[in-house]
Amino acid sequence: MSLIDSHAHLDLPEFSHDLDAVIQRALDNGIDSIITVGIGMEECRKALEIAARYPFIYATLGMHPHNASECGREAIDFIEKNAGNAKVVAVGEIGLDYFRNRSPRDVQRSCFRDQLGLARNLKMPVVIHDRDAHDETVEILREEHAHAMGGVLHCFSGDTAMAFACMDMGFFISITGTVTFNNARLIQDVVKNVPLEHLLIETDCPFLTPVPHRGRRNEPSYVRLVAEKIAQIKQVHVDEVAQVTTANTRRAFRF
Repeated sequence: MSLIDSHAHLDLPEFSHDLDAVIQRALDNGIDSIITVGIGMEECRKALEIAARYPFIYATLGMHPHNASECGREAIDFIEKNAGNAKVVAVGEIGLDYFRNRSPRDVQRSCFRDQLGLARNLKMPVVIHDRDAHDETVEILREEHAHAMGGVLHCFSGDTAMAFACMDMGFFISITGTVTFNNARLIQDVVKNVPLEHLLIETDCPFLTPVPHRGRRNEPSYVRLVAEKIAQIKQVHVDEVAQVTTANTRRAFRF
């Protein structure tokens, strides 16, 4: 069984002391590729370094809404300059976060639009962060013609109607370890209703650790637990989930 963790943050301090061991555990559990996702200037540089070090790890570059204040000319130029790197597969993680509001909302919106425009010019897919901003996220994606580049709604937290609206724009819906939580009825309903051909799996590690490891640091090897839960919900074999989501990830990120 071959799996891909389509969204990890291997550049964060939680992995600074044992990254090699974490990656070896992923390989031992059938994970053959990992996408490590940039969220700020420092994290993007580290993501590039990690992707260069391991042949099966890829990177995305973007300014997370929490770091929207960094989204100036320097950041845009940095992403554009490194977009031609063969290990860079998307612009992201970009979007809106109206839950924590660590950046002013108008700054978040401007940063989001700027990076969507950059991705459109680069003809690269995007990795979208959306938390408590469902309607506005879809509205901006439509206004910025996001169907032209497509991509992924990472750690999807909307409902089935939103999932289908995003799928209509050419986006994949990515599922995290939250699907294993007992109270996760909304995302479990999304998984039930969205065709497997439109789903990706991810850990978002070190966050959102799936059951039975909830409360500990998440890591790419645990993406198998996400695949197993999806298989249970859809009443298919986990090998089918692995095969289809792996193909979906390669198609979404074009590697």
